[in-house]
Amino acid sequence: MPASRRTRAARRAVVLLSVTVALAGCGDDGGLRGAGATPTAISPARLWPELTPASSPAFNLGEVDREVVKGVAVPGGDIRAVDPVAAVRAEVAAHPDDYAGDEAPYRETARRLADCPEGQDRQERERAQKQRQKRGERQDPDAGGCPLLEPYYRDLTGDGRPELTLGFRLLPEKLTAVRVYTADRERLTRIMAYDDALSGVELAERSVIIRSPSEVAGYEYRLQWTWDPDQRAMLLTHDEMLRTGGSAHPRSPQPSRSAQPGGPSDSPGRSAAPEPPAGAP
Repeated sequence: MPASRRTRAARRAVVLLSVTVALAGCGDDGGLRGAGATPTAISPARLWPELTPASSPAFNLGEVDREVVKGVAVPGGDIRAVDPVAAVRAEVAAHPDDYAGDEAPYRETARRLADCPEGQDRQERERAQKQRQKRGERQDPDAGGCPLLEPYYRDLTGDGRPELTLGFRLLPEKLTAVRVYTADRERLTRIMAYDDALSGVELAERSVIIRSPSEVAGYEYRLQWTWDPDQRAMLLTHDEMLRTGGSAHPRSPQPSRSAQPGGPSDSPGRSAAPEPPAGAP
């Protein structure tokens, strides 16, 4: 399964130290004031120079996620012709420990896929989506039925063709899976995967930006994946803890286990103006 909070574990101590320093500057009323004498610049202090630089990583954090999706073709290389339900079904089939059986953490997702219109005519699906948007209806995947969120199509690799950004709920854990797929000739290839409790998802140029609740009151995580042409995948290029501006912040729903690299959608919590959803010209 995709990397999740485990990706942040090795960085958490450094991030929390930065937060402690940032808290010291809180409470400013915003008025102009003199900064006093400019301090003398101090160069970074290199610690333990006698250590031999490491030549390989100690932990596999799943930095590169690129995998051909078995059993799902891309007719004519047009990723809009791919049924999103088929892509999710392929992931479920590839990870039975996560989805199959009464003890699987995401068993409800697999069961509710039966409510998804697999193989539905693309034009019919796009018309239905436009009608929902026209009526101002919002999708509520936790209310029952199909766990998939509306797909988005946007060029994230810079080749002039759209990628498929897909999202679906991981139930009953109340997490959200984010997946990005591209068309490699007529093969569907996943180039990004992430699972977490989300507060927002955005598409910006060649990046996918995900915001997640933090255990620290008044802060949230902001993670950014950016297309890398050398690795031919979306790489995690920014991992930050940012202040939300509020005095308090609800504790995040905690994953029942650490997700693992493996298997990429769009969440309804986007705050920027992403590419029009499926069916938009």
